[in-house]
Amino acid sequence: MYIIKVKGKAKIPNYIQLRDEDFVLIAYFRADRPLTKLEKYGLEGKEEVLKEVIEQLPFGKIQKLDI
Repeated sequence: MYIIKVKGKAKIPNYIQLRDEDFVLIAYFRADRPLTKLEKYGLEGKEEVLKEVIEQLPFGKIQKLDI
């Protein structure tokens, strides 16, 4: 799974994209709001770790998500 942080402009907030191994978009959510239903993506119980990754993630860089 891969993660990308997309910078918003003006009134559009920052967003996070989660993509699978084929880079197909599987989740798209606001960076300032927690993602719900993490079990759907195999990330249940990893909310705090995911939050830390999102905070440290640079904008516009795709990164492999290994948590």
